[in-house]
Amino acid sequence: MSKRKSSSAGDKPHKRAKPVEEEDANDHDSDQEDHLRREQVLIMVVPSAGEVVSDAGIVESITLKNFMCHSLLGPFTFGSNVNFVVGNNGSGKSAVLTALIVALGGNAQATNRGSSLKGFVKEGESSADVSITLRNKGRDAYKPDVYGTAIVVDLRITREGLRTYKLKSKSGLLVSNKKEELLSILDNFNIQVNNPVSVLTQEMSKYFLHSKGEGDKYKFFMKATQLDQMREDFVYIKTTKHLTEDKVEQHSECLKDLKRKYLEKEDRYKSLASLDEMHTKLEELQKQMAWALVAEVEKESEPMKEKLQSDRRSTEKFDEKVEEWKKKVEEAERKQKQSQEQVDGITQQLSELQSRCSVLKAEVQKRNATFKSSEITVHRCKANLRDLEKDKVQLSSRINDLKLSISQTTGVESQARMEQIQRIQAELESLTHHISTLGQQIDQYQHACSRAKEEQGKMRREQEMLQRSVDANRRNLQTMESSRSNRLRRFGEHVPALVNAIEEAYKKGQFKQKPRGPLGYHISLKDPEMALAVESCLKGQLQAFTCDNHEDERVLQGLMTRVLPRGRRPAIITSSFLPRVHDTRKRAVNHPEYPSVLQALEIEDPVVANCLIDQKGIESVLLIKNRTDARRVMQGRNPPQNCSQAFSKEGDQIFTNRTYTAEQTRANCLSGDVEEEIRHLQREMENQEAQANRFRQQMKKLDEGIKQNEVLLRRTHIEQKTCKATKLQLELTDLNNVEEPQSEDLKPLHKAAYDTAEKEYKQHKELINTIAEEADSKKVGILVTQIYLSKTDQEVMRCKHHKKHYEEKRSAHLRNIQTLEANLESKEQELQTSVAKAKKISPERLEVRRTARSLDSEISRLKVKITTQQEQQGDREEVVRQYHEALENYKNMAQKMKNLNGFIKSLDNVMNHRLQVYAELRRFLSARCKYYFDSMLAQRGYTGSMTFDHKNETLSISVQPGQGNKADLSDMRSLSGGERSFSTVCFVLSLWAITEAPFRCLDEFDVYMDMVNRRISMDMMLKVAAGQRYRQFIFLTPQSMR
Repeated sequence: MSKRKSSSAGDKPHKRAKPVEEEDANDHDSDQEDHLRREQVLIMVVPSAGEVVSDAGIVESITLKNFMCHSLLGPFTFGSNVNFVVGNNGSGKSAVLTALIVALGGNAQATNRGSSLKGFVKEGESSADVSITLRNKGRDAYKPDVYGTAIVVDLRITREGLRTYKLKSKSGLLVSNKKEELLSILDNFNIQVNNPVSVLTQEMSKYFLHSKGEGDKYKFFMKATQLDQMREDFVYIKTTKHLTEDKVEQHSECLKDLKRKYLEKEDRYKSLASLDEMHTKLEELQKQMAWALVAEVEKESEPMKEKLQSDRRSTEKFDEKVEEWKKKVEEAERKQKQSQEQVDGITQQLSELQSRCSVLKAEVQKRNATFKSSEITVHRCKANLRDLEKDKVQLSSRINDLKLSISQTTGVESQARMEQIQRIQAELESLTHHISTLGQQIDQYQHACSRAKEEQGKMRREQEMLQRSVDANRRNLQTMESSRSNRLRRFGEHVPALVNAIEEAYKKGQFKQKPRGPLGYHISLKDPEMALAVESCLKGQLQAFTCDNHEDERVLQGLMTRVLPRGRRPAIITSSFLPRVHDTRKRAVNHPEYPSVLQALEIEDPVVANCLIDQKGIESVLLIKNRTDARRVMQGRNPPQNCSQAFSKEGDQIFTNRTYTAEQTRANCLSGDVEEEIRHLQREMENQEAQANRFRQQMKKLDEGIKQNEVLLRRTHIEQKTCKATKLQLELTDLNNVEEPQSEDLKPLHKAAYDTAEKEYKQHKELINTIAEEADSKKVGILVTQIYLSKTDQEVMRCKHHKKHYEEKRSAHLRNIQTLEANLESKEQELQTSVAKAKKISPERLEVRRTARSLDSEISRLKVKITTQQEQQGDREEVVRQYHEALENYKNMAQKMKNLNGFIKSLDNVMNHRLQVYAELRRFLSARCKYYFDSMLAQRGYTGSMTFDHKNETLSISVQPGQGNKADLSDMRSLSGGERSFSTVCFVLSLWAITEAPFRCLDEFDVYMDMVNRRISMDMMLKVAAGQRYRQFIFLTPQSMR
């Protein structure tokens, strides 16, 4: 399209402005010249009387691209006061006005040129662009520090009908692309593109001119003065008020419900006090439990400390004993040494005496030789005596015989006696060794007898335990065999009869709800290997029954009294039956590898499942097959969340700080294969019977061994008592005291020689006897000393034996002390760990008199009770949250009600006041409009009247051309087209006078006017524009301004 330049007219206000034609900037083909000539648009600017600074918000320029049927229009520059847009029909005048409306936020229907924005995009193009520059000067400027002296509004409309804005500063800098910013700018400048007084389009002008209804004129007046908008606002406010009142009524009912809910929540909140007490008691019990564990560890360590101290004191006794026997050994060795020295001294003396005896014997032999020589002399002397020949021969023969007899007798007896002495000494030494051996055998036999008796007592106790186990297995076997036909017999011999009695009583209506039980009969295992673990966890609950109410409980107790024998009976648990299983997701343990007891069981009856959850908390108990893994999981640094305990396949119970071993080795009630259990019990009983036989055989062997050792012990005592050692000792003494036989005296034949020899012989003989007696006494002393030495040796051996015994006992005692010290150190570490854990729970130590097991049982019961009450009341945090939420909702609703009632009251006051102001403003604007309308008509010499009927919402306008009588005033419908257009201009100008806007636009204001009316109308508009120099006026006309 053409791009045209605009210029201002002359400086004088009363001269007609000269048009400035905008030339086409681009070259086009010759066949488009007529079309271009038809589309020429002239912008004529009427200069002001003086230099005037217009208000902010007037249009400085506008540019259109691909808008409607025009490729390019503009840029058009407008003056600050009066502007005429002149052009033929189809040249683009209305397009400029339409673009102004659309670009400044107006909707498509307000332009009367289309129903949607996409209709403004030129055919064949993807989008249309409109750029408008608004002045931003003066005291009403909008963000002058951001936008500068002008605000550029760029609008782009896509083929799909989407509208996007770019708000730029004077320098072209993008400030915003939000429509809210544009609306703020329009509100600041008071630009109203949808107001027909500000922008009167061609269609609106035609509609107004052809409108004959007084209601339409009144609507036009109301819309132009924005009283219509005010009335709509009042109607909207009134409607909103009614809606608010309706909401208040609804909220009053809702407030009652909220108050009721709040009171209910408050009651539940107050009922949490008992739950708080239970939580407080639970915390106290947990604190006591922590310190009870510490006390148990201390209690376990106290005996160890006392035992250690006692053993340390006993160590001193052992040391004293060892030292005592050491001293005794030293004393015995000293005595042994003294005895040995005595024996050595006596032996040396004996050897000396024996040497002297040998010398004396040699002397005797010499004397005997002398004696013999004397005898020979005697014989020779007597030989001279014949008469004594016979006697000599006889005596000589006798002497020879006696000598031979003496020599033979003395040698053989002495040799035999010495051999007998050696034999007796050897036998005595052998008997001494044999006596020592007998003493050791006596000790061995006595020790063997005592050890055998201890072993016998131990085996007797084991045999009794084995017999009890055999009896228990025999009873279990009978139960298992009877449960082949009825599984209920596993839970007791009389349980089937009890279940049948319950069934009959329920059929008779004695129970409100049928009791369930035994509970173990209603559950089954997913993994049969965990039967013992589940039995160890549930224990007595397997045989228990559950009732819905206390009346059913009393009926069931009566049935048990009638059916079951006296003694221990199954427990009865009373709890309301629920149709659904408890929701345990918040408090259940969820482990990726190991299931909980609840997950490991198949329970069809929700009543049974809920009972086990309430009583045993099976949702928080893990089942872990391996005992080592169970300890690792439970007693590690991070035990599973919500897990209270765990059970291994062997039935061991593992807590986070302790472990209990199972009391049974096989499952009795939950085992799956009855025949396998029966075979197992039979094999176990066979093994036990074989073991009992082995015990009996061992007992028999022990009895025989004890009897044999007692016989040997008696024999050894008798043999020790009947030993010949004393007899042999006396015999040896007698032999040593025996004197050698003396040879018979021979009367010498020679008396003198004989007497001398006999005398010397007697002297030597006495000396020999003296030495022999001394030697015999020495031998006796040696023998006594040897006996004493032997006893001393035995004493030394005995002392050494006792010393070794006490040294061994002391070594074992020291090893026990080391073991106790290691155990005590381990206990001390365990105690420190327990104290540290206890201090985390309770910094101050508590004096606890109860055991940890009883506290643990009470804690478990209290947890179950708390869980039950929480399930009945709901989660504590949830109850508190609901209470505070209900309270907050009630307070908020009450405050809203109060605020709404206050708002309604204030709104009534404000509305009453504003309706009064609205009526005054409407009356004032109506009077001003009448005044200006009469003034405008009078400029041409017309007379007229304007009558407002606000009640019926009508406006009647009567005009009389020329100076006529007011009684001749006629309706505008009787006027000619030009007169009616002139009257319309007067009406519009009168509305201009009472409204405010930065610019006003009129499209084809001179339609149907003749030249006279057109000239008068133009003069009137220029006069009004001259009176409002701070406003911008844009007039669109298809007629020439020349």
